[in-house]
Amino acid sequence: MGERKGQNHYYPPDFNPVKHGSLNGYHKTHPLRERARKLSQGILIIRFEMPYNIWCDGCKNHIGMGVRYNAEKKKVGNYYTTPIYRFKMKCHLCVNYIEMQTDPATCDYVIVTGGSRKEERWDMAENEQIITTGNEWAGN
Repeated sequence: MGERKGQNHYYPPDFNPVKHGSLNGYHKTHPLRERARKLSQGILIIRFEMPYNIWCDGCKNHIGMGVRYNAEKKKVGNYYTTPIYRFKMKCHLCVNYIEMQTDPATCDYVIVTGGSRKEERWDMAENEQIITTGNEWAGN
């Protein structure tokens, strides 16, 4: 079956590889299809997974880490030579849009508009657990 993968395309009788270049050129479509509809504006549609728990500002509901969205990805700047990307997605519970962008300085994501981060810090002393100093795992 693997040997047929390269031959599994229909080439119409009026297809000319010199004139059209590829089947996408013949059909006048982009290889990314519908995901590239805003490419002229510098926006690519991607599948984005929420990196942490947030609260939506529109409906005040919780959006859990790992929820996936179709997001618009756009380059908004650079941090030295690392690009900074902004992601715009619609809340699945209301009509509010959430915008997040990468923060290469802290290796994290920052919510620009539409939501707020749900802070969940675990303090071992507050929860009466043993605090390790770091030398217990040395294997002495």
